[in-house]
Amino acid sequence: MGVVVFWGVAGAVTLAVALVLLAALRRGGQPDDTAAQDMRVYRDQLAEVDRDLARGIIAADEAGRLRAEVSRRVLEADRAAQRGGPAALGGRGLPLAAGLMLVVLGAAVWGYARLGAPGYPDMPMAARIAQAEVLRTNRPAQAEAEASMPASVSPDADPAFLDLMEKLRGAVASRPGDLQGQELLARNEAQLGRFSEAAAAQAQVIALKAPGDSAADHAALAELLILAAGGYVSPEAESALTEALRRDPQDGLARYYSGLMLAQTGRPDLAFQIWRGLLESSGPDAPWLPALRAQIGDMARRAGVDYALPDTALPGPSAADVEAAADMTDADRQAMIEGMVAQLSDRLATEGGPAADWARLIAAYGVLGQTDRAAAIYAEAQGRFQGRTADLAALQSAAEQAGVTEDAGLAE
Repeated sequence: MGVVVFWGVAGAVTLAVALVLLAALRRGGQPDDTAAQDMRVYRDQLAEVDRDLARGIIAADEAGRLRAEVSRRVLEADRAAQRGGPAALGGRGLPLAAGLMLVVLGAAVWGYARLGAPGYPDMPMAARIAQAEVLRTNRPAQAEAEASMPASVSPDADPAFLDLMEKLRGAVASRPGDLQGQELLARNEAQLGRFSEAAAAQAQVIALKAPGDSAADHAALAELLILAAGGYVSPEAESALTEALRRDPQDGLARYYSGLMLAQTGRPDLAFQIWRGLLESSGPDAPWLPALRAQIGDMARRAGVDYALPDTALPGPSAADVEAAADMTDADRQAMIEGMVAQLSDRLATEGGPAADWARLIAAYGVLGQTDRAAAIYAEAQGRFQGRTADLAALQSAAEQAGVTEDAGLAE
């Protein structure tokens, strides 16, 4: 019903504008009698000159000069009269002008139908905020979000490790009050991609630590819940984030995911504020930094903010490394850099590490021009962090910096 009313009003306004413009065009095409009136005045002036000459008021040469001047004005008025008549628009001028006007009006209607939102109610800021709050309040719970997720596929793991995991699960089940066992279970279940089970173990960790549970404990629980839901921040995850920030308002992981929750519930403006503050206060080694840099540009656009991403470089060599490299030849310096990159690669291959370290390695190989190696590391890292939205975004950002495309990474 609202759409019908809108188009009815819009059509009436368009028709009224068209009628006004047509009337103006028709008036513009009517003969203009101003020039004709001027001609009558000039003829009267010529007659007056003759009378003055006959009465001897003016000399003959003055009368001739006046006649020439008035005659010139008569000719100009005659030409103006010719231009101002119906021929001004020509035989087809008025229809052409009216047709052009209709085309313009039609294009305006067509453009609004394509780009506008006919029938959409006015949405002032207060209404938008209220709508976002309704969305936030009524969003799905954690269990519902996890139920909608496809069955997880565990990454390839050493059979011996899987056997140890079965023993660990049995031991923890028999001793649920064992804090160290619960911490090991949470960490290793997450390594296997079993985020729901890892979250349950992390919840037990918090319960056993209370009242000494920390902001980091609650932020870790929130992250596991989010990963279990495929990147969705549920009300349960939000509660964990709230607890983390209550204990430490500067907890970076909790701030990052709080911004993600606000973005998912229709408040990109608040999400951008949180992320901008986090980005500009984070150190270069912050694990959330790559994901934040990869996403904050889009968040700024959604918030309607013109934001330039600061040029924050990845962590580099220490001051001692720089001092040592100052006296090296180019070849020795290159060898030192390659050695540092190889050392990072060996550590990740043997011990693993956070996504930020994998992103550093991918970017480093890109700087060295070894894009094939960067693509291979990117492909390996994608497998390790499968299903972890924030980590995958950080890896993708580093791969793009290294000149590695998504297809190249997957093909390795």
